[in-house]
Amino acid sequence: MLHPRIQEVTERVIERSKATRQAYLERINHAKKQTRVRSGLGCGNIAHVMAACSSDDKARLKADEQPNLAIINSYNDMLSAHVPYKDYPDLIKDIATKYDATAQVAGGVPAMCDGVTQGRDGMELSLFSRDVIAMSTAISLSHDVFDGVFCLGVCDKIVPGLLIGALSFGHLPVAFLPAGPMQSGIPNKEKARVRQKFAQGLVSREELLEAESASYHSAGTCTFYGTANSNQMLMEIMGLHLPGSSFINPYTELRDGLTGNAVETMLKQLIQSKDANCLADVVTEKTIINGLVGLLSTGGSTNHAIHLVAIAKAAGIELTWKDMSDLSEVVPLLTRIYPNGSADVNHFQAAGGMGFLMKQLVGAGFLHNDVKTIVGEGLEAYTQEPRLDTDNNLIITDSNGPSKVKWVPCPEKSLDEEVLRPIDNPFSKQGGLQLLTGNLGKAVIKVSAVAIEHQVVTAPAKVFSSQSALQEAYTRGELNQDFIAVLKEQGPKAKGMPELHKLTPVMATLQDEGFKVAIVTDGRMSGASGKVPAAIHLAPEAVEGGIIAKIHEGDLVTLDAPAGILKLHVSDEELAKRELQLSVPSLTFGTGRELFTGFRNIVSSADLGASAFGIE
Repeated sequence: MLHPRIQEVTERVIERSKATRQAYLERINHAKKQTRVRSGLGCGNIAHVMAACSSDDKARLKADEQPNLAIINSYNDMLSAHVPYKDYPDLIKDIATKYDATAQVAGGVPAMCDGVTQGRDGMELSLFSRDVIAMSTAISLSHDVFDGVFCLGVCDKIVPGLLIGALSFGHLPVAFLPAGPMQSGIPNKEKARVRQKFAQGLVSREELLEAESASYHSAGTCTFYGTANSNQMLMEIMGLHLPGSSFINPYTELRDGLTGNAVETMLKQLIQSKDANCLADVVTEKTIINGLVGLLSTGGSTNHAIHLVAIAKAAGIELTWKDMSDLSEVVPLLTRIYPNGSADVNHFQAAGGMGFLMKQLVGAGFLHNDVKTIVGEGLEAYTQEPRLDTDNNLIITDSNGPSKVKWVPCPEKSLDEEVLRPIDNPFSKQGGLQLLTGNLGKAVIKVSAVAIEHQVVTAPAKVFSSQSALQEAYTRGELNQDFIAVLKEQGPKAKGMPELHKLTPVMATLQDEGFKVAIVTDGRMSGASGKVPAAIHLAPEAVEGGIIAKIHEGDLVTLDAPAGILKLHVSDEELAKRELQLSVPSLTFGTGRELFTGFRNIVSSADLGASAFGIE
């Protein structure tokens, strides 16, 4: 039986989305009714499509009898998570050839790394990159010559952007192919310890770089549970990955076998059974709720408080932060993955991984089972995990094809309850994200990483307009006290809502020294927000007239995560006086943000903030 709260929120979302979902599905159904795409092309059009193809592929495309698969690739050789994608297109094409089909790289999308741009001008472009990726995906597919799509992407804005763009072509079957996490490096606690020591001036830059390099050390996704790995969880629980494929390390036989199996699965559906589930049928209101449950039960990235809303909207579904908060009250927290704990995603995978997690959630009625996925109907297949199939000499290890994969039942019990727990013994009875409301507006907080004794802070405000200003105040010895750091003018209209992770080492150090500290900002801190309570994504933002712009140094502020309260202890009369004293802030943009100067006139918190988040 479905949990009553899951049912209640789902029905609310369905009712709220009736008009917009119907309009979306009407567009999709119209596209479904069109004749096979390439049959409508003129000779000049089809000549352009196949001009650079091999003679065999030209013959296949001319015949127009077998599928042509699109590949949207985020490959680059600077970023570890996307390096493995270099080899994927050739693998996909080789398998397509065996089915007398074709595959083409339809386009590439940018894949910037927030880990590289932290504290730099480029971070001001980070959130905007999602929309560039979405448009790049849609432009790539707009050639309208494809029968199925493979999206190759891993990290923060890349996966949401790919999915948002692909939903414009929701009449096609779409599958996401993960690249997998790198092998584990130094323990995450050790990495955090060295970062804090560096912030205190107790270790050198050389020692810090050595520790960081021992953590981020090879091809694959960073192993902590930030936005990148939250993306992978999300794609699997929404049925857009093969079961159990999210956290298999790159350059392994199983990883290659899963990639090959995904291609074969889509081709068999398109050629043999002709019943491949299209993207619009997979991404429904129930699927979006399943995604939210996955996010809450794992303490996933707060960035998805933005991304899931935008993904839903692209499918005609109206999702709000209130939906997320109501689900968080009942969805149990079942994982402890860094920064929520000491383990990384490789430990999570070894303890039972997505198969065990989803089996627990389905069994307790927290997931909708009546959904479609890229492998069929329901989530039963997703309670299993993949293995190389060595039986009956089926394994293929030469260049003629991928290794064969079989699925076996996931473990009945977690192999490490410090990392992954059953539904009857959760780390917390509530989810990892919380909505905060009060006279300051609405914000979200990731509570799964914050110890209960740090979840309520009432302290005077210290107001900053940049991360560097706070760091400089710390260096001068001005922050050795209880306080709430208020960083204003960091929202989407002000600076593109950059991530503010440079705050974490300083604030964590002060918390460890016994001070009660917290952060309030109209910027964001993503899935790595750490152990310091941080009210982020505050809307309305400062430059849109948000109350955060009226906070003065020394004002008393309360952040109460368990109660969902974010309050400025200043009278309405005093705030009215301050309104008259406010002037339009003179914003200083970095060179990255200045590239998008035109966005200042068309993008605001009403677009990326309030209305997109479902805030009244």
